[in-house]
Amino acid sequence: MHIGFDISQTGSGKAGCGYFTHAMITALLAQAPRHRYALYPSFGDFFLDANMPATSPYHGTNVHYGQRHVTMDGTRGYWNQSNLEAVLGNPDIIHSNNFWTPLQISSSRLIYTLYDAGFVVDPTWTTEGNRIGCFDGIFRSAVAADWVVAISEYTRSHYLKTFPHFPSERVRVVYPCSRFTDCEQQGAAPKSLKDIDTKAFWLSVGTIEPRKNQRMLMLAYKGYLDAGGRPMPLVLAGGKGWLMDDFRDYVGELGLSDQVILTGYVSDEELIWLYRNCYASLYPSVFEGFGLPVLEGMQFGAATICSNTTSMPEVAGDAAILLSPDAPDAWTRNMLELALDEAKRQQLSTAGQQRARQFDWKRSAEAMLEIYDLALRSPKRSNMANTTPPKSGHAQLENHD
Repeated sequence: MHIGFDISQTGSGKAGCGYFTHAMITALLAQAPRHRYALYPSFGDFFLDANMPATSPYHGTNVHYGQRHVTMDGTRGYWNQSNLEAVLGNPDIIHSNNFWTPLQISSSRLIYTLYDAGFVVDPTWTTEGNRIGCFDGIFRSAVAADWVVAISEYTRSHYLKTFPHFPSERVRVVYPCSRFTDCEQQGAAPKSLKDIDTKAFWLSVGTIEPRKNQRMLMLAYKGYLDAGGRPMPLVLAGGKGWLMDDFRDYVGELGLSDQVILTGYVSDEELIWLYRNCYASLYPSVFEGFGLPVLEGMQFGAATICSNTTSMPEVAGDAAILLSPDAPDAWTRNMLELALDEAKRQQLSTAGQQRARQFDWKRSAEAMLEIYDLALRSPKRSNMANTTPPKSGHAQLENHD
Protein backbone atom coordinates (compact mmCIF):
# COMPACT_ATOMS: atom_id res chain seq x y z
CA MET A 1 0.00 0.00 0.00
CA HIS A 2 1.23 3.48 -0.87
CA ILE A 3 0.25 5.82 1.99
CA GLY A 4 0.51 9.59 1.68
CA PHE A 5 0.50 11.05 5.18
CA ASP A 6 0.26 14.69 6.25
CA ILE A 7 2.90 15.50 8.91
CA SER A 8 2.70 19.28 8.52
CA GLN A 9 1.95 20.00 12.20
CA THR A 10 4.57 17.70 13.77
CA GLY A 11 7.30 20.34 14.08
CA SER A 12 8.97 21.58 17.25
CA GLY A 13 6.02 23.76 18.29
CA LYS A 14 3.36 21.09 17.88
CA ALA A 15 0.15 21.04 19.89
CA GLY A 16 -2.69 18.50 20.04
CA CYS A 17 -3.06 17.86 16.30
CA GLY A 18 0.68 17.56 15.88
CA TYR A 19 1.09 15.19 18.81
CA PHE A 20 -1.60 12.88 17.44
CA THR A 21 -0.04 12.89 13.98
CA HIS A 22 3.49 12.38 15.28
CA ALA A 23 2.54 9.44 17.48
CA MET A 24 0.34 7.86 14.81
CA ILE A 25 2.95 7.91 12.05
CA THR A 26 5.55 6.61 14.48
CA ALA A 27 3.23 3.74 15.39
CA LEU A 28 2.31 3.03 11.76
CA LEU A 29 5.96 2.83 10.74
CA ALA A 30 6.61 0.42 13.60
CA GLN A 31 3.55 -1.74 12.97
CA ALA A 32 3.54 -1.84 9.18
CA PRO A 33 7.00 -1.07 7.72
CA ARG A 34 6.06 -3.08 4.62
CA HIS A 35 3.99 -0.23 3.22
CA ARG A 36 5.36 2.72 1.25
CA TYR A 37 5.04 6.03 3.05
CA ALA A 38 5.13 9.48 1.49
CA LEU A 39 5.29 12.03 4.31
CA TYR A 40 4.11 15.54 3.44
CA PRO A 41 5.93 18.28 5.41
CA SER A 42 3.50 20.82 3.98
CA PHE A 43 -0.13 20.06 3.28
CA GLY A 44 -2.72 22.43 1.89
CA ASP A 45 -3.05 26.17 2.22
CA PHE A 46 -4.19 26.62 5.84
CA PHE A 47 -1.03 25.91 7.83
CA LEU A 48 2.69 26.02 7.05
CA ASP A 49 5.76 25.28 9.16
CA ALA A 50 8.67 26.35 6.97
CA ASN A 51 11.14 24.38 9.12
CA MET A 52 9.63 21.02 8.22
CA PRO A 53 10.85 18.32 7.76
CA ALA A 54 14.16 19.06 9.44
CA THR A 55 12.63 19.37 12.90
CA SER A 56 10.77 16.03 12.89
CA PRO A 57 12.38 13.40 10.68
CA TYR A 58 10.86 9.93 10.42
CA HIS A 59 12.94 7.07 9.10
CA GLY A 60 12.31 3.74 7.43
CA THR A 61 13.26 1.69 4.40
CA ASN A 62 10.07 2.64 2.58
CA VAL A 63 9.82 6.23 3.81
CA HIS A 64 10.36 9.33 1.72
CA TYR A 65 9.38 12.97 2.06
CA GLY A 66 7.10 14.88 -0.24
CA GLN A 67 7.70 18.36 -1.58
CA ARG A 68 8.85 20.87 1.02
CA HIS A 69 7.69 24.48 0.85
CA VAL A 70 8.94 27.53 2.69
CA THR A 71 6.24 30.03 1.66
CA MET A 72 2.47 29.86 1.79
CA ASP A 73 2.27 30.85 -1.87
CA GLY A 74 4.39 27.84 -2.72
CA THR A 75 2.34 25.32 -0.77
CA ARG A 76 -0.95 26.88 -1.91
CA GLY A 77 -0.02 26.54 -5.56
CA TYR A 78 1.26 22.99 -5.11
CA TRP A 79 -1.69 21.54 -3.22
CA ASN A 80 -4.37 23.22 -5.28
CA GLN A 81 -3.14 22.10 -8.70
CA SER A 82 -5.66 20.06 -10.68
CA ASN A 83 -3.34 17.08 -11.30
CA LEU A 84 -2.38 16.72 -7.63
CA GLU A 85 -2.76 12.93 -7.51
CA ALA A 86 -0.35 12.43 -10.39
CA VAL A 87 2.14 14.87 -8.87
CA LEU A 88 1.97 12.89 -5.60
CA GLY A 89 2.60 9.61 -7.43
CA ASN A 90 -1.01 8.36 -7.25
CA PRO A 91 -0.91 7.07 -3.67
CA ASP A 92 -3.53 4.59 -2.53
CA ILE A 93 -4.23 6.66 0.59
CA ILE A 94 -4.01 10.40 1.18
CA HIS A 95 -4.42 11.15 4.88
CA SER A 96 -5.16 14.72 5.96
CA ASN A 97 -4.22 15.61 9.55
CA ASN A 98 -4.36 19.42 9.74
CA PHE A 99 -8.02 20.33 9.00
CA TRP A 100 -7.34 21.19 5.34
CA THR A 101 -8.96 18.96 2.71
CA PRO A 102 -8.15 18.64 -1.00
CA LEU A 103 -11.15 18.50 -3.31
CA GLN A 104 -9.55 17.28 -6.54
CA ILE A 105 -8.91 13.64 -5.52
CA SER A 106 -10.54 11.26 -8.01
CA SER A 107 -8.87 7.91 -7.33
CA SER A 108 -6.84 7.89 -4.12
CA ARG A 109 -8.84 7.27 -0.96
CA LEU A 110 -8.96 10.46 1.11
CA ILE A 111 -8.86 9.91 4.89
CA TYR A 112 -9.57 12.89 7.14
CA THR A 113 -8.64 13.13 10.82
CA LEU A 114 -11.28 15.01 12.77
CA TYR A 115 -10.05 16.45 16.08
CA ASP A 116 -12.95 18.64 17.10
CA ALA A 117 -15.41 21.21 15.81
CA GLY A 118 -15.43 23.59 18.76
CA PHE A 119 -15.18 26.55 16.40
CA VAL A 120 -18.72 25.70 15.26
CA VAL A 121 -20.05 25.76 18.83
CA ASP A 122 -18.68 29.12 19.94
CA PRO A 123 -16.93 31.58 17.59
CA THR A 124 -15.41 33.44 20.57
CA TRP A 125 -13.12 30.52 21.39
CA THR A 126 -10.73 31.33 18.56
CA THR A 127 -9.77 34.03 16.10
CA GLU A 128 -11.93 34.71 13.07
CA GLY A 129 -9.15 33.64 10.71
CA ASN A 130 -8.61 30.33 12.48
CA ARG A 131 -12.34 29.67 12.73
CA ILE A 132 -12.86 30.25 9.01
CA GLY A 133 -9.87 28.09 8.07
CA CYS A 134 -10.95 25.23 10.32
CA PHE A 135 -14.55 25.34 9.19
CA ASP A 136 -13.52 25.43 5.53
CA GLY A 137 -11.42 22.32 6.05
CA ILE A 138 -14.07 20.36 7.93
CA PHE A 139 -16.77 21.39 5.44
CA ARG A 140 -14.59 20.23 2.56
CA SER A 141 -14.09 16.90 4.35
CA ALA A 142 -17.86 16.42 4.39
CA VAL A 143 -17.81 17.00 0.65
CA ALA A 144 -14.73 15.08 -0.43
CA ALA A 145 -13.41 12.67 2.21
CA ASP A 146 -13.90 8.94 1.74
CA TRP A 147 -13.52 8.18 5.44
CA VAL A 148 -13.36 10.33 8.55
CA VAL A 149 -11.33 9.30 11.59
CA ALA A 150 -12.74 10.88 14.75
CA ILE A 151 -10.61 10.93 17.90
CA SER A 152 -13.55 10.25 20.25
CA GLU A 153 -17.14 9.03 20.18
CA TYR A 154 -18.25 12.53 21.14
CA THR A 155 -16.38 14.03 18.17
CA ARG A 156 -17.88 11.44 15.83
CA SER A 157 -21.39 12.24 17.06
CA HIS A 158 -20.81 16.00 16.78
CA TYR A 159 -19.55 15.66 13.19
CA LEU A 160 -22.58 13.64 12.12
CA LYS A 161 -24.93 16.15 13.73
CA THR A 162 -23.15 18.96 11.90
CA PHE A 163 -23.04 17.07 8.58
CA PRO A 164 -25.96 14.62 8.75
CA HIS A 165 -25.66 13.60 5.10
CA PHE A 166 -22.17 12.14 5.52
CA PRO A 167 -22.46 8.32 5.62
CA SER A 168 -22.20 7.41 9.30
CA GLU A 169 -20.64 4.03 8.56
CA ARG A 170 -17.63 5.86 7.14
CA VAL A 171 -16.86 7.74 10.35
CA ARG A 172 -14.73 5.61 12.67
CA VAL A 173 -13.20 6.36 16.07
CA VAL A 174 -9.48 5.89 16.62
CA TYR A 175 -8.42 7.07 20.05
CA PRO A 176 -5.25 9.05 20.57
CA CYS A 177 -2.87 7.79 23.22
CA SER A 178 -0.13 9.35 25.25
CA ARG A 179 2.95 10.25 23.26
CA PHE A 180 5.07 9.16 26.22
CA THR A 181 6.04 5.51 25.83
CA ASP A 182 8.11 5.14 29.00
CA CYS A 183 6.04 5.48 32.16
CA GLU A 184 9.18 5.29 34.30
CA GLN A 185 10.60 8.58 33.02
CA GLN A 186 11.22 11.09 35.80
CA GLY A 187 11.53 14.22 33.69
CA ALA A 188 13.25 17.46 34.61
CA ALA A 189 11.83 20.37 36.61
CA PRO A 190 11.27 23.67 34.77
CA LYS A 191 13.60 26.39 35.97
CA SER A 192 10.63 28.47 37.09
CA LEU A 193 9.77 25.77 39.64
CA LYS A 194 13.22 25.19 41.11
CA ASP A 195 12.06 26.41 44.55
CA ILE A 196 8.74 24.50 44.58
CA ASP A 197 8.45 21.30 46.62
CA THR A 198 7.15 18.14 44.94
CA LYS A 199 3.51 17.24 45.59
CA ALA A 200 2.99 20.82 46.73
CA PHE A 201 1.48 22.53 43.69
CA TRP A 202 -1.65 22.35 41.59
CA LEU A 203 -1.09 21.89 37.85
CA SER A 204 -3.13 22.86 34.81
CA VAL A 205 -1.76 21.99 31.36
CA GLY A 206 -3.02 23.64 28.19
CA THR A 207 -2.62 26.51 25.78
CA ILE A 208 -3.78 29.79 27.32
CA GLU A 209 -6.97 30.37 25.36
CA PRO A 210 -10.71 30.84 26.07
CA ARG A 211 -11.74 27.25 25.38
CA LYS A 212 -9.30 25.92 27.99
CA ASN A 213 -11.21 27.95 30.60
CA GLN A 214 -8.30 29.27 32.67
CA ARG A 215 -10.33 32.31 33.74
CA MET A 216 -12.85 30.10 35.51
CA LEU A 217 -9.99 28.17 37.12
CA MET A 218 -8.60 31.41 38.49
CA LEU A 219 -11.93 32.10 40.19
CA ALA A 220 -11.99 28.59 41.65
CA TYR A 221 -8.41 28.90 42.87
CA LYS A 222 -9.11 32.30 44.44
CA GLY A 223 -12.07 30.75 46.25
CA TYR A 224 -9.79 27.94 47.43
CA LEU A 225 -7.26 30.39 48.89
CA ASP A 226 -9.94 32.64 50.38
CA ALA A 227 -11.41 29.62 52.16
CA GLY A 228 -8.07 28.85 53.79
CA GLY A 229 -7.03 26.04 51.49
CA ARG A 230 -3.62 24.47 51.90
CA PRO A 231 -1.17 27.02 50.46
CA MET A 232 -0.06 25.46 47.19
CA PRO A 233 0.75 27.52 44.07
CA LEU A 234 -1.11 26.90 40.83
CA VAL A 235 1.16 26.17 37.86
CA LEU A 236 -0.19 26.83 34.37
CA ALA A 237 1.92 24.98 31.80
CA GLY A 238 1.20 25.91 28.21
CA GLY A 239 2.05 28.33 25.46
CA LYS A 240 0.23 31.54 24.72
CA GLY A 241 -2.80 31.01 22.52
CA TRP A 242 -5.25 33.60 21.29
CA LEU A 243 -7.71 36.11 22.69
CA MET A 244 -6.09 36.00 26.13
CA ASP A 245 -3.51 38.77 25.90
CA ASP A 246 -4.83 40.31 29.11
CA PHE A 247 -4.65 37.08 31.12
CA ARG A 248 -1.73 38.15 33.31
CA ASP A 249 -3.59 41.35 34.11
CA TYR A 250 -6.66 39.29 34.98
CA VAL A 251 -4.60 37.14 37.37
CA GLY A 252 -3.22 40.31 38.96
CA GLU A 253 -6.66 41.85 39.36
CA LEU A 254 -7.70 38.77 41.35
CA GLY A 255 -4.67 39.21 43.59
CA LEU A 256 -3.14 35.92 42.46
CA SER A 257 0.11 37.03 40.81
CA ASP A 258 2.25 35.65 43.65
CA GLN A 259 0.43 32.30 43.72
CA VAL A 260 0.06 31.56 39.98
CA ILE A 261 3.10 30.47 37.95
CA LEU A 262 2.90 30.64 34.15
CA THR A 263 5.68 28.48 32.72
CA GLY A 264 4.92 29.09 29.05
CA TYR A 265 5.58 26.27 26.58
CA VAL A 266 7.35 23.37 28.31
CA SER A 267 9.47 20.55 26.92
CA ASP A 268 8.35 16.93 27.13
CA GLU A 269 10.83 16.28 29.95
CA GLU A 270 9.48 19.23 31.92
CA LEU A 271 5.90 18.15 31.32
CA ILE A 272 6.61 14.65 32.61
CA TRP A 273 8.12 16.12 35.79
CA LEU A 274 5.10 18.37 36.27
CA TYR A 275 2.63 15.51 35.89
CA ARG A 276 4.64 13.24 38.16
CA ASN A 277 5.22 15.80 40.92
CA CYS A 278 2.03 17.86 41.09
CA TYR A 279 -0.41 17.40 43.92
CA ALA A 280 -3.19 17.12 41.35
CA SER A 281 -3.88 17.99 37.72
CA LEU A 282 -6.78 20.36 36.98
CA TYR A 283 -8.29 20.37 33.49
CA PRO A 284 -11.32 22.70 33.31
CA SER A 285 -11.66 22.87 29.50
CA VAL A 286 -15.08 23.74 28.13
CA PHE A 287 -14.79 21.67 24.95
CA GLU A 288 -12.39 18.94 23.82
CA GLY A 289 -12.17 16.56 20.91
CA PHE A 290 -10.27 14.21 23.21
CA GLY A 291 -8.27 15.86 26.01
CA LEU A 292 -4.71 14.51 25.92
CA PRO A 293 -3.55 16.29 29.11
CA VAL A 294 -6.11 14.28 31.06
CA LEU A 295 -4.71 11.00 29.75
CA GLU A 296 -1.06 12.01 30.01
CA GLY A 297 -1.46 13.26 33.55
CA MET A 298 -3.11 10.02 34.64
CA GLN A 299 -0.33 8.05 32.95
CA PHE A 300 2.22 9.58 35.30
CA GLY A 301 0.07 9.25 38.38
CA ALA A 302 -1.44 12.72 38.62
CA ALA A 303 -4.68 12.75 40.57
CA THR A 304 -7.09 14.45 38.19
CA ILE A 305 -10.04 16.81 38.35
CA CYS A 306 -11.45 17.53 34.90
CA SER A 307 -14.56 18.77 33.14
CA ASN A 308 -17.56 16.50 32.67
CA THR A 309 -18.36 17.75 29.16
CA THR A 310 -17.80 16.61 25.56
CA SER A 311 -15.13 13.88 25.25
CA MET A 312 -13.47 14.13 28.65
CA PRO A 313 -15.63 11.53 30.42
CA GLU A 314 -14.58 9.06 27.69
CA VAL A 315 -10.95 9.65 28.58
CA ALA A 316 -11.20 9.82 32.35
CA GLY A 317 -13.80 7.14 32.95
CA ASP A 318 -14.25 6.72 36.71
CA ALA A 319 -10.59 7.51 37.41
CA ALA A 320 -11.03 11.27 37.90
CA ILE A 321 -13.29 13.77 39.62
CA LEU A 322 -15.62 15.16 36.92
CA LEU A 323 -17.09 18.65 37.35
CA SER A 324 -18.99 21.20 35.31
CA PRO A 325 -16.62 23.71 33.68
CA ASP A 326 -19.13 26.44 34.53
CA ALA A 327 -19.14 25.86 38.30
CA PRO A 328 -16.13 27.51 39.99
CA ASP A 329 -17.64 26.88 43.43
CA ALA A 330 -17.67 23.14 42.77
CA TRP A 331 -14.03 23.24 41.71
CA THR A 332 -13.16 25.21 44.83
CA ARG A 333 -14.98 22.73 47.06
CA ASN A 334 -13.34 19.68 45.48
CA MET A 335 -9.88 21.26 45.63
CA LEU A 336 -10.38 21.99 49.33
CA GLU A 337 -11.49 18.42 50.00
CA LEU A 338 -8.72 16.81 47.96
CA ALA A 339 -6.04 18.99 49.57
CA LEU A 340 -7.01 17.48 52.94
CA ASP A 341 -7.39 13.88 51.77
CA GLU A 342 -4.10 12.24 50.83
CA ALA A 343 -5.76 8.82 50.67
CA LYS A 344 -8.24 10.11 48.06
CA ARG A 345 -5.42 11.68 46.09
CA GLN A 346 -3.52 8.39 46.06
CA GLN A 347 -6.64 6.48 45.07
CA LEU A 348 -7.14 8.78 42.08
CA SER A 349 -3.47 8.44 41.17
CA THR A 350 -3.65 4.64 41.08
CA ALA A 351 -6.97 4.58 39.23
CA GLY A 352 -5.65 7.03 36.66
CA GLN A 353 -2.59 4.93 35.88
CA GLN A 354 -4.79 1.89 35.38
CA ARG A 355 -7.13 3.86 33.13
CA ALA A 356 -4.27 5.22 31.03
CA ARG A 357 -3.09 1.69 30.19
CA GLN A 358 -6.29 1.13 28.23
CA PHE A 359 -5.09 3.57 25.55
CA ASP A 360 -2.38 2.00 23.40
CA TRP A 361 -0.78 3.29 20.19
CA LYS A 362 -0.26 -0.21 18.82
CA ARG A 363 -4.01 -0.86 18.91
CA SER A 364 -4.74 2.60 17.51
CA ALA A 365 -2.32 2.08 14.61
CA GLU A 366 -3.88 -1.30 13.87
CA ALA A 367 -7.32 0.33 13.83
CA MET A 368 -6.05 2.97 11.40
CA LEU A 369 -4.58 0.32 9.10
CA GLU A 370 -7.94 -1.47 9.12
CA ILE A 371 -9.57 1.76 7.94
CA TYR A 372 -7.01 2.09 5.15
CA ASP A 373 -7.68 -1.50 4.04
CA LEU A 374 -11.43 -1.01 4.21
CA ALA A 375 -11.20 2.23 2.26
CA LEU A 376 -9.32 0.49 -0.55
CA ARG A 377 -11.85 -2.35 -0.66
CA SER A 378 -14.80 0.04 -0.72
CA PRO A 379 -16.03 2.15 -3.64
CA LYS A 380 -14.72 5.67 -3.68
CA ARG A 381 -17.27 8.05 -2.24
CA SER A 382 -18.91 10.41 -4.70
CA ASN A 383 -17.24 13.83 -4.44
CA MET A 384 -19.99 16.38 -3.97
CA ALA A 385 -17.65 19.11 -5.19
CA ASN A 386 -17.73 17.56 -8.64
CA THR A 387 -21.50 17.16 -8.78
CA THR A 388 -22.97 18.84 -11.85
CA PRO A 389 -25.53 21.53 -10.88
CA PRO A 390 -29.03 21.54 -12.40
CA LYS A 391 -28.99 22.87 -15.97
CA SER A 392 -31.69 25.41 -15.20
CA GLY A 393 -29.45 27.15 -12.71
CA HIS A 394 -32.28 27.07 -10.15
CA ALA A 395 -32.30 25.12 -6.93
CA GLN A 396 -34.21 21.85 -7.10
CA LEU A 397 -36.97 21.41 -4.53
CA GLU A 398 -37.29 18.10 -2.74
CA ASN A 399 -40.48 16.21 -3.52
CA HIS A 400 -42.10 15.18 -0.27
CA ASP A 401 -45.25 13.69 -1.83
